Amino acid sequence: MSNYKTVFFILGVLQIILGLSMIVPIMAQFYYDEMDSGFISSGLVSIIFGVLFFLSNLDYEKKLSLPQAFLLTALSWLSIAIFGSLPFVFSDLNLSFTDAFFESMSGITTTGSTILTNLNETSKAILLWRAMLQWLGGIGIIVMAITLMPIMNIGGMQLFVISNTHTPEKILPKSKEISIRLIVIYSSLTLACAFFYKIFGMSFFDSVVHSMTTIATGGFSNYNESIGFFDSALIEITSMVFIILGSIPFIAYIKYLSGDKKIFINDSQIKTFFKILIFSIFLMFFYLSIKNQSIFEINFREVAFNVVSILTGTGYVTRDFSEWGQFPLMYFLILMFIGGCAGSTACGIKIFRVQILIQFISNQLKKIIYPRGIFNIKYEKNNVDEKFMASIISFIFLYILIFFILTALLSVNGLNFVTAISAAATSISNVGPGLGEVIGPNGNFSNLNDFSKWILSVGMILGRLELFAVLVLFIPSFWRKY
Repeated sequence: MSNYKTVFFILGVLQIILGLSMIVPIMAQFYYDEMDSGFISSGLVSIIFGVLFFLSNLDYEKKLSLPQAFLLTALSWLSIAIFGSLPFVFSDLNLSFTDAFFESMSGITTTGSTILTNLNETSKAILLWRAMLQWLGGIGIIVMAITLMPIMNIGGMQLFVISNTHTPEKILPKSKEISIRLIVIYSSLTLACAFFYKIFGMSFFDSVVHSMTTIATGGFSNYNESIGFFDSALIEITSMVFIILGSIPFIAYIKYLSGDKKIFINDSQIKTFFKILIFSIFLMFFYLSIKNQSIFEINFREVAFNVVSILTGTGYVTRDFSEWGQFPLMYFLILMFIGGCAGSTACGIKIFRVQILIQFISNQLKKIIYPRGIFNIKYEKNNVDEKFMASIISFIFLYILIFFILTALLSVNGLNFVTAISAAATSISNVGPGLGEVIGPNGNFSNLNDFSKWILSVGMILGRLELFAVLVLFIPSFWRKY
């Protein structure tokens, strides 16, 4: 294992940081007079394990090989989910390790599915910790997508190689610089969101917690009713605005600050994202208007909020949309799969893959009509090479295949069709609430058995890490090659 000292050294550092971050909920316990030993014990355990990893691998190499990079990515999320679950285990919630791990994995992957049944009475320290996990997961996936995913040709900076005449090296020469700028932008958006939540009626605590889960498009809330608890148009509008801001590629913000003032107008992925969003909102609105035979009975704000939440994978709700009928449920299922933009906190297949896939299918149809024709696939006026196209098709095929496998496993385990298919979709797309009475907007995942929760946890990390980053570790030839 000497070749992997770098991996374990970095994991040790991450565990120390995770343990130290538990000081924040401990401070909340002091402030709100909710003191118990749960976070202290969890923090000490995390720090001790982190120090052991750190000290035993001080002679690590300064560079990461390709297998090490992928192993580090998968183990980072897994270890944070494991040690992040300790506060739930040691708390007075009396959760099993399965439930605690599920809640932690849902947090760090920004999924937003929960097994907690009485959030309104849950301690503020626990609520804060859930939000922190989602916030850390949000910034983590952005940094990973921009700095690591390019070597996989499935997203991140690779997208901007295609969509820009300049090389990424000319835009941002160092990964360190990228990461610092991303953290500054991410933190600034979080603070801005908290500010507007506060002035529009949330308490200080609620504004802090919800700002973190909003920007991370995570969806954890302090209340069973989610954002609907506040029943405020201004809060819902604020939430929608910052959810959308979190679903836009964070590289676009960097480009804007670097002088490209038209990036938000000219970027093809961003434009398509808004087109899908606007189309979906008006489609749902007019469908519900026709169904209810009155346009005046439909709350446009309610429709817009739930569409934004589902498309971006946030999972906030203001209304039980399962009452809208079968068509909205099926359409929301499609939106879950699409997701937001690459290089953002949003999940799903991602907009740019859908764009390129549509072009590919269109070209295949054209070739039937014009067999000798040459049709190139372009993205931002640049040709998409065959290697990148193959990775797109492979990803989407694998995404759908894993979705069906997850659905089958959940069905075999006794879940009804609607619950199984929506649970699989929400886990791999990292959305949060599912469909139906059990795990729908008014339900949660507490009634599922342990096997189902472990299956869904696997789906969460696969979806969050873009499938290949995890699955490649199980291919023997990958390790032999490197």
